[in-house]
Amino acid sequence: MSEQAARPAPEIRTCDIVLPNQTNNFSTMFGGEVMAMMDKAAAIAALRFCRQPLVTASSERIDFRTPIHAGEIIEAIARVIYVGRTSMIVRVHIYAEHPLKGDKRVCTTGYFSMVSVSPQGQPLPVPRLSLDDDQAQAEWVIGEEIRQMIDLRRKRAG
Repeated sequence: MSEQAARPAPEIRTCDIVLPNQTNNFSTMFGGEVMAMMDKAAAIAALRFCRQPLVTASSERIDFRTPIHAGEIIEAIARVIYVGRTSMIVRVHIYAEHPLKGDKRVCTTGYFSMVSVSPQGQPLPVPRLSLDDDQAQAEWVIGEEIRQMIDLRRKRAG
């Protein structure tokens, strides 16, 4: 691996509006739809950080806190919080906003493990992450714990 300078992780934001075909019989957004938006946001955050091809290796600790209703604006905010040799942990928050009142609340939080890969599917080294403030350092610790849980789970699976 060539030694690269550490770089900051950009925060990415994507927005959408919840349509009726994205909801269940309670008029709340399907969890799978939320997870798909989170996975895309995680991929964009990881791509902007490493600027290399990548894949989702796993989704981790997704907490659905409050329902998202039809007609609400949803926003995904994602950032790489931890970097290993070839993998990255990305934190994603989903917010819902009432379109007329502007009331905004956090609805879902999750973490995704992304791995940079070559065209042949082999893992590629990623840049180091700069930890410029206390929040970045605190999130690094969370990412490191998640990475350790992934490693433990893989060892148990054989």
